[in-house]
Amino acid sequence: MKLTANWRAVMAHAWSVRLMLLAALLSGLEVALPLMHGFFPLDPGVFALLSFLATVGAFIARFVAQKGISDGNA
Repeated sequence: MKLTANWRAVMAHAWSVRLMLLAALLSGLEVALPLMHGFFPLDPGVFALLSFLATVGAFIARFVAQKGISDGNA
């Protein structure tokens, strides 16, 4: 496995990375929700659904060309 030459720029600016971090945060909230005893008045399934949507968005964003980020493999 070889990283792209501009992996730092990709980590800082790519929407796929941002959406994957959002999905991780939502998954963590889903796990932590029972420990908070009603702090969030939402069903845990809401966080699971939002996490799923963020993951799908990250998958799609991975294939969309984003302004200011080239593949760095030239």
